[in-house]
Amino acid sequence: MSMSAYPPLNLHVHTPRITLAAATDELLERLVPVERKGVVVSRPWPFDDPMSLYDDSPQREWGWLRGIWAGRARVNEDFWRLYFVVMVDGEPVGMQDLFGMGFTKYGTVGTFSWLAPDLRGRGLGKEIRQAILHLAFEGFGAREAESDAFHDNVASNRVSEALGYEPNGVTWDTRRGEAAPLNRWRLTRERWAKTRRGDIDLVGVAECRPVLGITQ
Repeated sequence: MSMSAYPPLNLHVHTPRITLAAATDELLERLVPVERKGVVVSRPWPFDDPMSLYDDSPQREWGWLRGIWAGRARVNEDFWRLYFVVMVDGEPVGMQDLFGMGFTKYGTVGTFSWLAPDLRGRGLGKEIRQAILHLAFEGFGAREAESDAFHDNVASNRVSEALGYEPNGVTWDTRRGEAAPLNRWRLTRERWAKTRRGDIDLVGVAECRPVLGITQ
């Protein structure tokens, strides 16, 4: 595998079950067929976002790729976002993102993920969240992680609760143009440390930290 001159594209997180590989254009191309099959046709509806997969193909793929490319380019002290392709047995099956919100000031990160429909309900959602949290806390020194999920997204809310997140209020967002309540969750570094795993490996972190303005 060739190395990129841009360190965030060399990041990898390995667990015994999955690999989170930085979303290079090559991996995104391999993920397109999975994205095409991921159209949401029933509740719970996802966010109104380029990842939400509402539009028809190929407009859906175009919007999805544009969103990732634009997100890659937005790196400053107030916000950055890292995109990872979820790999299972060498095949791409979804995405897991990590974004910093005023990270240099507050040490706060958030997460976003999706998986191929036929792989949901197998514990992979929890596995990829644990992997990305290890990168955030162990690799980048985060102080806390936040997560939001619509009130009827039972799977996402259960993952947050199982990993030690605490309820952090309710807010609103839109899906399919309609307002819906979001459950907010918060995981502190101290609570994460109580259940941190010892079988997760990080690759490329030291080289990536300066790109994101992480100096400590």
